[in-house]
Amino acid sequence: MNIPLSRPDIDEKDIQSVVEVLKTPYLSIGPKLTEFENKIADYVGREFAIGVNSGTSALHLILKSLGIGERDEVITTPFSFIASANCILFERARPVFVDIEEETLNINPELIEQAITERTKGILPVDVFGHPCEWDEIMDIAQRNELYVIEDSCEALGSEYKGEKCGSFGVAAAFGFYPNKQITTGEGGMIVTNNEILANLCRSMRNQGRGEDMSWLNHKRLGYNFRMDEMSAALGLSQLEKIEQILDMRSQVAHQYLMRLREIDEVTIQFIRNDVVMSWFVFVIRLKEGIDRDG
Repeated sequence: MNIPLSRPDIDEKDIQSVVEVLKTPYLSIGPKLTEFENKIADYVGREFAIGVNSGTSALHLILKSLGIGERDEVITTPFSFIASANCILFERARPVFVDIEEETLNINPELIEQAITERTKGILPVDVFGHPCEWDEIMDIAQRNELYVIEDSCEALGSEYKGEKCGSFGVAAAFGFYPNKQITTGEGGMIVTNNEILANLCRSMRNQGRGEDMSWLNHKRLGYNFRMDEMSAALGLSQLEKIEQILDMRSQVAHQYLMRLREIDEVTIQFIRNDVVMSWFVFVIRLKEGIDRDG
């Protein structure tokens, strides 16, 4: 049996949504992107959303906008995709790795405070595999120590912690829409925040540092080409319309795996806290010590 690691859920409506954009004069930043941004902001419960070309770009712009740079430290997890640490290194700051919880595989809040130094500027937790971090404890630590919290929720669109969506806790959060994510835009990402100044900076820097009026040759700062195109935004809009259906299907499949795999002594299945909703980016098992996964 050949079970794919992941397969995007693309239907005829998704395809038609992209085709319709190709009939318009708007192929880069345009009305579909604005609509997609607004709907993601509403879905997560944030005031602002800024569409970009990847979750990696989203993380990079957030750190840049917060002024995190050389000699600064950002506490994060060693158990994540490489982008979580790379965005810190690109700004010439230092990632400080704090170990994870054995059950959830997320950063361990009990170890964060002892890693804080006078150079620490922020905490970058990751909702690993779509399981929410322990956000109450993390936010309490950050507030007491006056640190930024940057949420890497690239794997957690639709996940909830105590009734609140992942991406709604820190100063800003990043989502990714790669083909294996809960919804896809092909390549793409999104920044969400309630901070208008940060939102405007990210919006400017994703588009070559253009000023707030976005006029063609008015560049106020250094920036990047991190834009999301209209075809990607149109696909994202179409995907977002059926996100509850997608999440429900993922949950059903995960439940079947849980029921069957928990009977196998050699396997440890994913732990899920009873106060979270998991959006099942992937389904992960651990083999008991001494078992060769390739054997």
